[in-house]
Amino acid sequence: MSFQSFYQRALTLFKAYPSTSKLLVLSTFSGGSVLVYSDLNTAVTPKDGQHKKKVVVLGSGWSGYSFLSYLNNPNYDVQVVSPRNFFLFTPLLPSVTNGTVEARSIVEPIRGLMRKKGFGFTEAECVNIDATNKKIHCRSKDSKSLKGTSEFDMDYDILVIAVGAKPNTFNTPGVEEHAFFLKEAEDALKIRQSVIDCFERASLPDLTEEERKKILHFVVVGGGPTGVEFSAELHDFLVEDVAKIYPKVQEFTRITLLEAGDHILNMFDKRITAFAEEKFQRDGIDLKTKSMVVGVTADEISTKERGTGKVVSEPYGMVVWSTGIGLRPFIRDFMQQIGQEKRRVLATDEWLRVEGCDGVYALGDTATINQRKVMEDIDAIFTKADKEKTGTLNKKEFNGVVKDICQRYPQVELYLKKKKLRNIANLLKSANGDDTEINIEKFKQALAEVDTQMKNLPATAQVASQQGKYLAKCFNRMEKCEKRPEGPLRFRGEGRHRFQPFRYRHFGSFAPLGGEQTAAELPGDWVSIGHSSQWLWYSVYASKLVSWRTRTLVISDWARRFIFGRDSSSI
Repeated sequence: MSFQSFYQRALTLFKAYPSTSKLLVLSTFSGGSVLVYSDLNTAVTPKDGQHKKKVVVLGSGWSGYSFLSYLNNPNYDVQVVSPRNFFLFTPLLPSVTNGTVEARSIVEPIRGLMRKKGFGFTEAECVNIDATNKKIHCRSKDSKSLKGTSEFDMDYDILVIAVGAKPNTFNTPGVEEHAFFLKEAEDALKIRQSVIDCFERASLPDLTEEERKKILHFVVVGGGPTGVEFSAELHDFLVEDVAKIYPKVQEFTRITLLEAGDHILNMFDKRITAFAEEKFQRDGIDLKTKSMVVGVTADEISTKERGTGKVVSEPYGMVVWSTGIGLRPFIRDFMQQIGQEKRRVLATDEWLRVEGCDGVYALGDTATINQRKVMEDIDAIFTKADKEKTGTLNKKEFNGVVKDICQRYPQVELYLKKKKLRNIANLLKSANGDDTEINIEKFKQALAEVDTQMKNLPATAQVASQQGKYLAKCFNRMEKCEKRPEGPLRFRGEGRHRFQPFRYRHFGSFAPLGGEQTAAELPGDWVSIGHSSQWLWYSVYASKLVSWRTRTLVISDWARRFIFGRDSSSI
């Protein structure tokens, strides 16, 4: 058979069965084979005459990009609206600030994914959500430089809000005007340029020692993972590169890390917190806990010491603000529309549906799951389980709802783990003794403390990514699950929920501490600190990058840094 004939047959096969375009085996003259991977679009068209629901996705961050990557349902017309046309790998942002990694190495253009999936994309910012009429009002990213209309409306059937959050200044005077943030690629590049500019200014002749000390005083506000990692990256840059590039001003450099709480990295294991604080002290980083920033001017930063109430002001050269996240203005307006104005974050149910609004989902940092309490439904659960209406539950009736209880209320499993109980049956046995049946009072007694294990999910990339993947899989199975629900029982209604509720799986956390040392907190209460954890950090982050392009670029950046040092240019 000629190659041309083979090609024609293969082309016919691909047109008939588009999914086969993912894998192609080419026979060679030697009888072997070559495996070739193709990124051709595998989407299938909807059935003739079937209406496609319009799904509008706001944002291209962790949750939005994950949702778009896994969504594969031809019955949706997907439109993406985002002020940036790329996905940003935020965990490596601190590495961009000192030239360890280049900014372009951690961004993935989103239009490639849009083309592959057949989705639409508009580079614009959503400024208002009209939930009543199911519309969003958008503004072009750079409306000042555009001629004509720069604002437009877009209808939706389903809205997925994945816009993330903005830095939280807590209304501290002067922060917006004088501090740097570290949330976007532009922020990291501005910090990088400012650091180099500080050293260049300090190298000018005719400056006094006091002036050089002021210019080279770097203040980091916030002892969370981002603030700690930036401080560590900056210290490494000073020790490994500045000493060679700016030897005359190195002695004037100083890094101060301010934290309002008692310790830095308070969300990590205490062993990691203690190690990080000791290491920073050894490295010469001035760590000040219980210090709350009350004001920032062009030349000074003022802090209030917790306990004494004393206010201290210090001169600085640069301030980086990393103290938490806040809501974007249009999300706050949307919350007022739907009756959530008293909440600090947009509330969703366990299926990521925004409470009080139909057809709207929210993912990532912009929302939190309003987990339902077991004790709120305890009577309904007992009534649903008591099929014989005897007022007590026998073993068979109880076993009929055990699985649904654990699926619907994740705090049950957390409580069992805390009490070191194998299953909920052991929990009920501890309250009911050896009795074969249990009444409502014993049932309430057994589950009374379960809700104490309810916790809000952390605002991390790991959570956002898992939520995006979960919601996409729900959309992919929407039609199937409408006919055959696969979720737990509806204790306050009839039938079952369409899907299993979202469950977050924690795969571990890293805290790079500088000097090629990283602290890792992994599942199973496993804590690892040191150089071995740094190599684990390299491996995990390289694997989590979303394409081979970004993996190649980041790994080459790491190699360049090892061989040639960090780039000290201001561009």
